[in-house]
Amino acid sequence: MPSAKTSFVCLPCRASYKQPYDRERPERICPRCARPLIHAGSAFAAPPRRDRAAWRVLAVLLHAGKRFHKSCCGGPGYRPRTPREVRERMTYARRSGEPFGEALVRLDVP
Repeated sequence: MPSAKTSFVCLPCRASYKQPYDRERPERICPRCARPLIHAGSAFAAPPRRDRAAWRVLAVLLHAGKRFHKSCCGGPGYRPRTPREVRERMTYARRSGEPFGEALVRLDVP
């Protein structure tokens, strides 16, 4: 049986690559710019390359340590899709003291 593939992302190039995950070789290099790729997870679906706002949101999520892995219930859970949703969650995190990573994946902001 072939090994499962997972997504690796290059944020400067706005490109995603599906590759088999190898624990002995977790670092991957972008074939376009030769920068390190970020492991995004097996449930990741890349936005269109021309959608700059979606890639900025994705950059915030990945830099906060959030990934797109499958779970037993069918997916990675809620992830914001617009800069407005990110701003709302970041403002909530500053006011409440909740960590940014946790506030970003919160479905509803009180």
